[in-house]
Amino acid sequence: MRLLGIVFLSFLLPLVGLGQERYMTHSGHISFYSSAPLEDIEAKSQQAGGVIDLSTGQLAFSVPMKSFVFPNGLMQEHFNENYVESDRYPKSTFVGKLLGFNAATLPTSGPQPVQAEGDLAIHGVTHRVRVPGTLELRGNGLQLQAKFNVAPADYNIIIPRLVREHIAKSVEVTVNMLCPPVPQP
Repeated sequence: MRLLGIVFLSFLLPLVGLGQERYMTHSGHISFYSSAPLEDIEAKSQQAGGVIDLSTGQLAFSVPMKSFVFPNGLMQEHFNENYVESDRYPKSTFVGKLLGFNAATLPTSGPQPVQAEGDLAIHGVTHRVRVPGTLELRGNGLQLQAKFNVAPADYNIIIPRLVREHIAKSVEVTVNMLCPPVPQP
């Protein structure tokens, strides 16, 4: 699965150019949280891949849907088989660009608020979204954090009537990635 992520990101690399300031990871953290009247559900993945090019402001991320770990194995099974159909749609991706970003203004310490706009693809459906977040230089790496909401219905994820009160209409997604610099040839 990790190899698939590397291959996927390799295809995206031409989209982000050949700048001198690229950062990339294959072990980013993405989680989602659903708070509903009958229960709260949280799942985490530490297998998200991402690449950020500071010279162009372009970025791309990918997460294998089967990499999400739930506290309950049955929830994980239902998530993959019934809701996001992970065998048919194995990855969720985001490809976009930082808006109004100037790498020269990135402070040497402390997070800088940023906005990214791009195409978020989940469950075979793609929507243009705008995502708030922060960038921060940490050591020689680049820390990216973002939090945004996703409505499963927007991505044709059908929740059976029997469990609708268990899953929120809008799920909070949290992204946290420390991306080391891409070695220069």
